[in-house]
Amino acid sequence: MEIGGDNLTAGERFSGHAAGNLCARQFAANVSIGKADSPPHFAGYSFMTTVLIVEDDPMNFRVFSKILTKRGGFTVKGSEDVAEVLALARSKAVDVILIDVSLSRSHYQGKAYNGIQITQLLKQDPATASLPVILVTAHAMVGDRESLLAQSGAEGYIAKPVVDHQAFVNQIQTMAGGDRAV
Repeated sequence: MEIGGDNLTAGERFSGHAAGNLCARQFAANVSIGKADSPPHFAGYSFMTTVLIVEDDPMNFRVFSKILTKRGGFTVKGSEDVAEVLALARSKAVDVILIDVSLSRSHYQGKAYNGIQITQLLKQDPATASLPVILVTAHAMVGDRESLLAQSGAEGYIAKPVVDHQAFVNQIQTMAGGDRAV
C-alpha cells in the first residue's frame, strides 16, 4: 500500500497487533491511495481532504473507510496509536479526525487513553487545537452528545451505527472545510 508516496506494508501502517494487521489488510484490499504529489480523482472529487480514522474495531474502520473513499472521495488514514495520531495532527497531514470514544488498545506514555482523552490532548496543543475532531460512538442516549462534546472539546458527534451515509460524508466534509468538488 502506498500512502503519501511511502511504500508501506499493511502491518507497518497500523499499530502492529493482529487486529490492526487484519484491518490494514482489509483496507489495502479495498482502498487504494495515490502519491501525495499526484492525488487521484474519483467521480469528480479530488483526494485533497484527508480524514484520520482513530478506531480500534477493524470492521468499523473498514465501513468508515469505504463510505468516506467511495461516497465522499476522501483520502483516509487510520491509526489507534496515540503517538502516531498526535504526530499526524501536528504534521498537518490530516484535515479532520474521526475518533471513536471507546478505544480499548490505545496507550500513550504508559497509560490507557480513550477518544475523549486523545481529543483533549489535541485541543490543548496550540499546534493541533484548530484541527476539527468528530467523535464517533455507540453511546447514543439522550444527553450523551452534549456531554461528550463538552468533555472533549470536539466539534462534532456521530452516533453508531452510521445509517445515513450521505449525512455522514456531509458532516465530515463540512468540518473539513466545505465543498471539494472539482
